[in-house]
Amino acid sequence: MVIKVFLASSSGSTAIKKKQQDVVGFLEALKIDYTQLDIASNEVNRQWMRENVPGEKKPTNGIPLPPQIFNEEMYCGDYDTFFNAKEDNAVYEFLGLTPPPESKRQVAEEEYQDEEDEVGDDKDEEELQKLEDEEEEQGSEEAED
Repeated sequence: MVIKVFLASSSGSTAIKKKQQDVVGFLEALKIDYTQLDIASNEVNRQWMRENVPGEKKPTNGIPLPPQIFNEEMYCGDYDTFFNAKEDNAVYEFLGLTPPPESKRQVAEEEYQDEEDEVGDDKDEEELQKLEDEEEEQGSEEAED
């Protein structure tokens, strides 16, 4: 799977440049393989990006601004959804990738599963104790009769 980041190499907007740098820098920091596709100098890239951003994700003017992120042909999102995923430690899920074993998200999920297993064990013990108590009560009631 290849992560595709659609960028504008010659954007006049400093806000767009900062957003592009943020996405690329974060992907590099996580050592996630990605490809930069320039929409400023390549009309094919620009058309492909515009056609493949889902309608509900396009701005009111209909023209999505970079950066736009895809996993192969699957649309992941724009900068705002990327930023939210980053804040939630869910970038791998956002990109449609499996988190590496050492990632914070993977460790957190494993710890949660361990806690769930422990809670499940406690519940099993409680239910078993309840059944034993009920059997004892029934036994003592039968003995009294």
